[in-house]
Amino acid sequence: MRPSDRHDHHDVDDQRRFWNTWNAATRERVVDDVAARQGEIVTLWLAEQGRHDLEIIEVGCGAGWLSPRLLRFGRVTATDLADALIERARRRTPDVQFVAGDFRVLEFGDERFDVVVSLEVLSHVEDQRAFVTKLHRLLKPGGHLLLSTQNRPVLERFNRIPPPEPGQLRRWVDRAELRDLLTPQFDVLRLTSVTPRADRGVMRVITSRKLQRAVRPLVGDRLERSLEHLGLGWTLMAVARRPSG
Repeated sequence: MRPSDRHDHHDVDDQRRFWNTWNAATRERVVDDVAARQGEIVTLWLAEQGRHDLEIIEVGCGAGWLSPRLLRFGRVTATDLADALIERARRRTPDVQFVAGDFRVLEFGDERFDVVVSLEVLSHVEDQRAFVTKLHRLLKPGGHLLLSTQNRPVLERFNRIPPPEPGQLRRWVDRAELRDLLTPQFDVLRLTSVTPRADRGVMRVITSRKLQRAVRPLVGDRLERSLEHLGLGWTLMAVARRPSG
């Protein structure tokens, strides 16, 4: 084994430990509003397709909170580096094929899936272009990628984010960078921000739940949707299609 291989193996072990611990303390206990909104968008999009025979893979499924909701649309494979999480998810939802391991080296078959779902994984990947290339390879021609990732300008300017912990890679992107990652291999059908959230400055007031509740009887969800349209959502979400030709 080369020295670089040993270093890489150590990094993966650190990442596995971090995500096992982080998810056990968070996603296995509660799905917060940011994650819940992403899951809602994914399931609504799938429902619009009107199909129940899809081959779906969720890449970076974490605690496995979303995978069971995907079952009504077809067969579901879900994978994550965090092996302890996967083992518990497998016991909770045996109808999902859960696979633990390093996505970079796992093989699922080329052009096998109709839909790839990957929520908040891209920013924790060292080689993002290689990651996107593999997502592309998993899809059948004409298949769709549903991807979310943290919105770098919003997190950097309007939120207090603690520094990353050992094993926590952090490579946020902005809207233009995400489009640049996707367009060489995908047709980007939709790219928007969702779930405005801030804890700094005037944005903290504008995005507060208190204000949202106060104005909802008057304007519905138009304030939140307007902030999303302006790119002020915590999350970037993309729907992209692998070209058929």
